[in-house]
Amino acid sequence: MEPNQEPVKNNDDGVLEDLTLNQEEDELDSKERVLYKYFLQEWKLLKSLLDDTVSNGRVSDPSSVHKFRSIIDKYQEQGQLIEPYLESMVSPLMNIIRSRTIELGADSDEILEIIKPICIIIYSLVTVCGYKAVIKFFPHQVSDLELAVSLLEKCHLTSSGTSLRQESTGEMEAKCVMLLWLYILVLVPFDISTVDTSIANNENLNEFELAPLVLRIIGFCKDYLATAGPMRTMAGLVLSRLLTRPDMPKAFMSFVEWTHEVMSSVTEDILRHFQLLGAVEALAAIFKAGSRNLLLNVIPIVWNDTSILYKSSTAARSPLLRKFIMKLTQRIGLTALPHRLPSWRYTGRTTKLNVSLNTSITRDQSNMAVHDNSSDSNEVIDGAEDEDMEVPENVEEIIEMLLSGLRDMDTIVRWSAAKGIGRITSRLTSSLSEEVLSSVLELFSPGEGDGSWHGGCLALAELARRGLLLPTSLPKVVPVVVKVNCRRAAAAAFQENVGRQGNYPHGIDIVNTADYFSLSSRVHSYLHVAVFIAQYEGYLLPFVDDLLDRKICHWDKSLRELAAEALSFLVKYDPQYFVNTVMEKLIPCTLSSDLCMRHGATLATGELVLALHQCSYALPLDKQKTLAGVVPAIEKARLYRGKGGEIMRSAVSRFIECISISKVALSEKIKRSLLDTLNENLRHPNSQIQNAAVKALKHFIQAYLLASDNKGTSDVTAKYLNMLTDPNVAVRRGSALAIGILPYELLASQWRNVILKLCGCCAIEENPEDRDAEARVNAVKGLISVCETLTSGRQDAATPVIENDTSLFVLIKNEVMMSLFKALDDYSVDNRGDVGSWVREAALDGLEKCTYMLCKIDNSASLSGTSNGKEMESLVQPLNDKMPKNNQELLLFDENLATSLIRGICKQAVEKMDKLREAAANVLHRILYNQMIYIPYIPFREKLEEIIPKEAEAKWAVPSYSYPRFVQLLQFGCYSRDVLSGLVISIGGLQDSLKKVSLSALMEYLEGVESEEHNTRMSREYMLSVDILWVLQHYKKCDRVIIPSLKTIEILFSKKVFLNMEANTTTFCAGVLDSLAIELKGSKDFSKLYAGIAILGYVASIPEPINMRAFSQLVSFLVHRYPKIRKAAAEQAYLVLLQNGNLVAEDKIEKALEIICDTCWDSDMDLAKQQRVALCETIGLEVGPIGKNTDGASSKTSTKKPTDLDENASYSSLVESSGF
Repeated sequence: MEPNQEPVKNNDDGVLEDLTLNQEEDELDSKERVLYKYFLQEWKLLKSLLDDTVSNGRVSDPSSVHKFRSIIDKYQEQGQLIEPYLESMVSPLMNIIRSRTIELGADSDEILEIIKPICIIIYSLVTVCGYKAVIKFFPHQVSDLELAVSLLEKCHLTSSGTSLRQESTGEMEAKCVMLLWLYILVLVPFDISTVDTSIANNENLNEFELAPLVLRIIGFCKDYLATAGPMRTMAGLVLSRLLTRPDMPKAFMSFVEWTHEVMSSVTEDILRHFQLLGAVEALAAIFKAGSRNLLLNVIPIVWNDTSILYKSSTAARSPLLRKFIMKLTQRIGLTALPHRLPSWRYTGRTTKLNVSLNTSITRDQSNMAVHDNSSDSNEVIDGAEDEDMEVPENVEEIIEMLLSGLRDMDTIVRWSAAKGIGRITSRLTSSLSEEVLSSVLELFSPGEGDGSWHGGCLALAELARRGLLLPTSLPKVVPVVVKVNCRRAAAAAFQENVGRQGNYPHGIDIVNTADYFSLSSRVHSYLHVAVFIAQYEGYLLPFVDDLLDRKICHWDKSLRELAAEALSFLVKYDPQYFVNTVMEKLIPCTLSSDLCMRHGATLATGELVLALHQCSYALPLDKQKTLAGVVPAIEKARLYRGKGGEIMRSAVSRFIECISISKVALSEKIKRSLLDTLNENLRHPNSQIQNAAVKALKHFIQAYLLASDNKGTSDVTAKYLNMLTDPNVAVRRGSALAIGILPYELLASQWRNVILKLCGCCAIEENPEDRDAEARVNAVKGLISVCETLTSGRQDAATPVIENDTSLFVLIKNEVMMSLFKALDDYSVDNRGDVGSWVREAALDGLEKCTYMLCKIDNSASLSGTSNGKEMESLVQPLNDKMPKNNQELLLFDENLATSLIRGICKQAVEKMDKLREAAANVLHRILYNQMIYIPYIPFREKLEEIIPKEAEAKWAVPSYSYPRFVQLLQFGCYSRDVLSGLVISIGGLQDSLKKVSLSALMEYLEGVESEEHNTRMSREYMLSVDILWVLQHYKKCDRVIIPSLKTIEILFSKKVFLNMEANTTTFCAGVLDSLAIELKGSKDFSKLYAGIAILGYVASIPEPINMRAFSQLVSFLVHRYPKIRKAAAEQAYLVLLQNGNLVAEDKIEKALEIICDTCWDSDMDLAKQQRVALCETIGLEVGPIGKNTDGASSKTSTKKPTDLDENASYSSLVESSGF
């Protein structure tokens, strides 16, 4: 307690006195202390960071920027808490930018390093508080205008190295802050030409030309309008302030002409699309900021361009463009209509609470009288205005476009259109506003979709917010709005009634439960809030009736499913009522002609049966007989056919699952019928139907087949095994899942055949037409489930059917594990992308589970009687890790298996897919730190535990976190090759951000602590070169790995890696050349050819004997069949001759360079062949036969096709040559 603070007294007077004292302290205290007390909690830390920056005149510690940004980002939803501090933060930071720029000059290279970290801090404040709140504290002296333009020009030349905000180095933020600074500075109250110092030195400038400073600003802004970042929006803001100045009419008209060209010449080019977005957004900002007199003249041009653009295919594909068009459209309409405040709008009355109630009433009555009188007079004036007001012709078209925007499929477009409807209606007369309202209400017709209803609601909300929805219109509006489902609004109404009337049973308890936040989730509302309220008397039956009458037959499938589940949650309150009343209503509805009704009724009936079983309620036999006939009746009515057949199949499967769990009595005939139904659903191509059937089959077999002595059930396993080889891929998918859920009793008799067949199904099919990724995924999942069932059932069964336990686990080791390792190499691709990743992800999970099975058997003796993980480690680790090699042969999980396991997991942990990297790292983490089963024989376990700490945060999907860790495994020979084969996929891939992070991690590894003897064979660089040659050899002719590997080698050569290994450099380069000779022969892949030619150029530049061989290979591409490849080879050959003077005799270099420069290599093929011969004779290379195909095509092929092939003959080659 502070010395001047009085203690709190234990009476009411004392409390009031203490509160008054605290308020007085706040009033007298400093602003900083009050803010610290009530608002931003981290202000002390932020203040220290700011003080350090101000005192040093720059950000001294880069980590402080990250700290500052992480604190500010937490206030993203509550930016108003930071606004009182903005002046204390923004002003000193901007003063640093201003003063250091004046001190060092805008042309200084050091200035960027100073302002970029500061701009990151300022921009983080902009993202939280908004630019309007931040720019109020920017310096705005007239002399700062040229300073800001010079800084923007300096920043304009830089480019951001990453698109990730967390890794930004400030280039983008600096541009944004400079543009915002200009947004303030262009408002200087002088003619800008008087501020531009360059005019004083330019005597040729006439009075009609724009000042150079203005041209520079407009030029920069036009460049930024074509970008995809936030600079586009800010450039539009700058232009809206600059071009609407009184001294800029010529610049304004010039810009309108430029936007007309951009909006008229729409192309498919992505860069032009960004420019189009920027032009429309800038026009919207200009029409918001400009005066009406300035803008009226350009409305016809801009409106014509906008209306045409809205109907184009470009706008149809871009929601953001349609949103900007809606913004521009409404602002054109607001400009066309004169500003007026309609007196006919509804104005709510506000009163003040005065000391005397009588005074309040008197004043209120007088205010009402004045208001009524003024309203009457205004109505007369408004009536006259209605007659005199002329509405421009294009306003009707503008309103039509906004109404069509309310029907848009994207919310952002509907929202913008609704705001436009509200704003324009506020400028119209009362009669015209009624027409607008009628058009909005038409959106609620039954034929309209969800988007139209939502857009209509937004428009009505905007009209109501502006007082444009009059009480006389409520009879038309309220019935429409009532149709819209509003849980929160209903809760608010209930709360209001409870508060005012107080006669609702259990009202307070219900209000406390059904609050604003608990009703935000529909699922939570139905399954928790409603179930809680239903316990009170009087609420259960209305809830049940509403679910039966309105929700079970709802058009939304997900709502019908939710309603069925909600009904089952209510069963516990009155089971008898649900059996006698609810079920009687539902069962006949399962045959309804209405799809929604029969689907909802089938689901609800099944859920009720299951809920009654969970309540231990025994159904009467007649009810069980009725339930048993539901599915046969549905099939007899052929309700699987036609529209809705698929969702009925899913509902029937769920129904069978529920009655199976509840063990409803079934006849043998119905059992066979239901089993046939499930088998049919297993064959269906829809994965949801298959999954529902598998869930139902699992419980159906347990309930009816195992307990039955029927001989027809004994061939279930054999039937599903035969289905595994069915030509129909859907049948293969379903059967694999079905085998996975079979119980131990059905598997044990032919377990070996089951496992071997599933192992075969995990491999990629030999016939390309039979290949199906989903079938292989299901086979992997089914295989693991079978292994788990057999291993666990062996222990649980009273009389195990499997006599030799060891044979099962040997089969898991030799067949199952090997099949899963092969599945990790499934990189199949179809039109959906890398579908093999689904198989690899399932294989990772399977390898982990099989590892536990094998180690559990090996460790069973050591683990007996121990339960603590640490005790287990102390017992098992010495017994296993230190066991001699000859004794390891007796174990199921040995060192070779452990090495292969970790190797395969680590390979997936460095590849390009974030999801797989995260899954692999998590699997490795669980294997290393499993508390129940110790996994032995893992090589370099200590290093792995350093890479993946026990308490590691789950950031494995973030490349900058995972790659620097896993790349350390390259130093271990048992892991390095697999890790590298995955790493090159990331380094040589198409994703720039991933390429940068993975390459950076590899370079840091190579530049790290090496052996003291730098040139020894054990150096990291040498080991990497050996592993790369292994990758090239192992994945020969596999473009998925070879192309990124070649790109990786090219990148590493460019960074001088592998070029200083003395004799090892020659060995490595020779291996690469051998691989290139094979890979580039006959290749049509442009990216592969480009990478290979670049590598040949690097090798030919090495001052070693190998260089002439590389140059000879390079020269052979001068007569390649693709002109672009010939041109690229010529460019590389020219560079090689310039850089490597020892390659050719000095007296012949100039002639060789002249031949390369003077020849048009991408034109005539015959000319290229002649010039290649001349070049080879000049430099002393042997020339092969002219007719030979140097790109590797056979002579037979060239006889059949003597004409030169066009490089664009292959569409795939054309696409790949452009970088995709």
